[in-house]
Amino acid sequence: MSHCPFCKKKIAMSKAFCSRNCKENYFQLIAIQVPKPFLKRIFVFCTPEQREIEIENFANRHGWRLDLLKNKIDELAIEHGYTKTSE
Repeated sequence: MSHCPFCKKKIAMSKAFCSRNCKENYFQLIAIQVPKPFLKRIFVFCTPEQREIEIENFANRHGWRLDLLKNKIDELAIEHGYTKTSE
């Protein structure tokens, strides 16, 4: 058995993804690039309310899904030390 790279479900060895939706999400997540100055600005200089607005504007500007962008930003924030690791 193999695992879907996006959702980690068990799938048959002959398949790469469990669904078309997982495939699209996986490749869009890979395509999302968040610049370090943007991360610094939203975590150092913005309040949580301003941060949400900035993230929504950034997602709309680049045509990315908001939930995938938030996941990517959360991963990068932990990686760069702006937030603590999630439980």
